[in-house]
Amino acid sequence: MWTAEKFAVDFQGCVKMDVQKIITLTVLVYLLRKRKRKISRKRQFWVHPLLCERKTKGLYYTYFLDLKMYEKRFFNYMRMSTNTFNLLLDTIKPKITGTGNNYRKCIPAEEKLVITIRYLATGCSLSHISHEYRIGLPTVSEIVFDVCEAIWEILKPIVMPQLTRDKWIQTAEGFQKYAQFPNCIGAIDGRHIRVIKPQHSGSLYYNYNNYFSIVLLAICDVNYKFLYVDIGAYGKCSDSSIYKDSVFYHRLLNNDLDIPSNNPIKENGQSMPFVLVGDEAFSLSEHMMRPYAGRNLNNVKTNFNYRLSRARRYIECTFGILANKWQILHRPLNCSLINVFLQQHIFFVFLLLVLLSWQHL
Repeated sequence: MWTAEKFAVDFQGCVKMDVQKIITLTVLVYLLRKRKRKISRKRQFWVHPLLCERKTKGLYYTYFLDLKMYEKRFFNYMRMSTNTFNLLLDTIKPKITGTGNNYRKCIPAEEKLVITIRYLATGCSLSHISHEYRIGLPTVSEIVFDVCEAIWEILKPIVMPQLTRDKWIQTAEGFQKYAQFPNCIGAIDGRHIRVIKPQHSGSLYYNYNNYFSIVLLAICDVNYKFLYVDIGAYGKCSDSSIYKDSVFYHRLLNNDLDIPSNNPIKENGQSMPFVLVGDEAFSLSEHMMRPYAGRNLNNVKTNFNYRLSRARRYIECTFGILANKWQILHRPLNCSLINVFLQQHIFFVFLLLVLLSWQHL
């Protein structure tokens, strides 16, 4: 005889069995569909016929090898001289040279460097590079990342060494000579770099110019060489807030930058601190100079603003040279937060700064 309690127990058992069957069937359906996808995605070619013609029709073999004989055209194509290119190649060659096997020969280090420089210089897609050089898209992507990593690791200590007291004094002498601004150890400013809005980021990357960006904060000297860079801050952040959150600022507060002690700007004059020069976005401090605010200024303040503007223009010109030389900065970068492209593109921007400074050594 069935009771209410016995019925409840039997009912729960049936429900558990049904749930287990449903889960089992769901897993089986998923595995079958996954197997069908693998079958449908079976490679049609081991190596695509178009890629097999790389050494006869690829751009590296049909154009670049002959281009090296014409210096002016080479510079227009690679954004650097043949001497700079060869020096760069010799420097990173051990790092990017692959090891082939009996079935496939590795791509030469020179061809890898050409592909990477063209990608950064033109701003075209990796797919476009793949078609031009007759190399598979995954291989091109891997080449670009590996070469960028090699350039950054090897050249960063060379072109952005530890800042010393002698380097600060040398920088100040340059600003005194070319901008007539004494005790200046660098020009500082921020540059917004367009990005495609990352998913689930809200308004973090939306700046006051009404587009999405990450911010590059940099300090340069009169030779248009970067002394310090900070990249990756949200577009909504101001230059001043980024500066105060930077490692450079905290080292400055802790007197850890080996900045020279106060020095008179004229003979028998009062000793003055060495300073960075920035625009109105930066707050005035012991080591930061900004222009006087307002319009109806007296002659002394107007002349000061003029001199400061002459010193500050070097960072603006450096940003202009950077964007003009490397066309990848002319299109929005894909900085999706759900993949590794954010770190890669920030990495690319650092790389561009290194390459730019390398050519001014």
